[in-house]
Amino acid sequence: MNYLQATPIQEMAIPKILAGQDLIASAQTGTGKTAAYLIPLLDRISHAEHDHTSTLILVPTRELAKQIDEQVEGFGYFVQVNSTAIYGGGKGDDWDKQRKALETGADIIIATPGRLIAHMQLGYVSFDKIDYLVLDEADKMLDMGFSDDILNIVNKLPTKRQTLLFSATMPNKIREFSQRILKDPEEIRLAVSKPAAGIDQQFYMAYDNQKLPLLAHLIKNSVTPVQSMVLFTSRKSEVNGIVRALSKLGYESRGISSDLDQDEREIVLRDFKNKAFPILVATDVLSRGIDIDNLTHVVNYDIPRDAEDYVHRIGRTARAATTGTAITFISDQEQKRIVSIEKLIEREVEKRSITEELGMGKSPLFEPRRFGGRDHRGDGGRGSSRNNKSGRKNNHARSRDAQQPSEAIATPVGDQPADKTAKPPRRKPKPRPVAPAGDPSTNLSAEATESVSPVVAEGQAADKPKRRKKRRRGPKGEKPEGTAQSTAPVSTVE
Repeated sequence: MNYLQATPIQEMAIPKILAGQDLIASAQTGTGKTAAYLIPLLDRISHAEHDHTSTLILVPTRELAKQIDEQVEGFGYFVQVNSTAIYGGGKGDDWDKQRKALETGADIIIATPGRLIAHMQLGYVSFDKIDYLVLDEADKMLDMGFSDDILNIVNKLPTKRQTLLFSATMPNKIREFSQRILKDPEEIRLAVSKPAAGIDQQFYMAYDNQKLPLLAHLIKNSVTPVQSMVLFTSRKSEVNGIVRALSKLGYESRGISSDLDQDEREIVLRDFKNKAFPILVATDVLSRGIDIDNLTHVVNYDIPRDAEDYVHRIGRTARAATTGTAITFISDQEQKRIVSIEKLIEREVEKRSITEELGMGKSPLFEPRRFGGRDHRGDGGRGSSRNNKSGRKNNHARSRDAQQPSEAIATPVGDQPADKTAKPPRRKPKPRPVAPAGDPSTNLSAEATESVSPVVAEGQAADKPKRRKKRRRGPKGEKPEGTAQSTAPVSTVE
């Protein structure tokens, strides 16, 4: 296993675990946290001669579950301890294998919370004799939304047990969560914020459409030949597109994300470790706990949301006192994250702008205060330009609407007064001759006259019905009659 000397986390954790104490430990990726709890637990299991499943280890990803299973196999070779990994994403027969393993029992169960809950709901899983519970990469599990699943699992375990919580970071939510499942724990906290001294950190300003051609230039002109590179992107939807683009540029690469089933992910990871291809495009599924040795380069295609994740990503290279190169692309909308990263690592890194001299156009300026309020992906300023245009169009539409004449003012088009707020003067209607009674030109029938006259005779107001009839029956665009000379019967009908 090539363990020649204990790391600081191992020196501090192993004695406390052997003493039977609950423990909460924080140390960055690559410091040997897995061996820090596996070695003492294997020692206790081998001496106790358990006839039941004694240890449950919960992890966030299937890759980490399988890796720990392989390490148990290596560590436990001489102590006759077996283990089973429970995780999703495999083929249909994997479920049956996992079910049989849970029914027959194993010394150590390593599981992702979601898949383990699915097995437990079917009633054939019994953890009533668990002696040791381990939460590995606890902060990542909480970030992935496993807190409820973890609590459901813990409620099915004996209250008398030893609980160990290992995390790469120690935010407040981890402390609050630990109080619910640990009893009077000892605490170990090692420095998280210091990347290895052998990492050459390089920051480049670039819009999204400049990143791939810039990466091709950096690969071609790298002082250290690119033998094995992991390119991290925060979005799994971008993985396949980046792989295709790199292939067009002549660089062999493959992608790995949660969209692949387990067998495919294992094949890709195994081939990469065996140097079958030089570039692996991956999401943050590989930034925690995955043991990949001798990486020459790490690329942050975009900047992780959490500053700690930056440290975990670039921690994949320059391991075990070696050297490596970490390249980070900075677009306009991600600059606030760089400020957080530099504060965490207690160092300011030079921001290089070389796209213009390479004929790729100007790169964004580093202005974190200007872009600090926005936390979405940049598009070279085009997104904000579209928003501004849209805003101008909306403002113009509102201005145009405000200039339209009111529906209550029948002002002809082109005759609007200069003062938009003042109503135009009403045109004085021309007096119309009153036809004598019985004149057929009035077109008024006796029935109509009789229907109107009683209303006036009874003393009811006739103005309101007169106006309604004028608007309803008068010719379109003609002004209503309202002269004093008009008689009630004639003016009402006209």
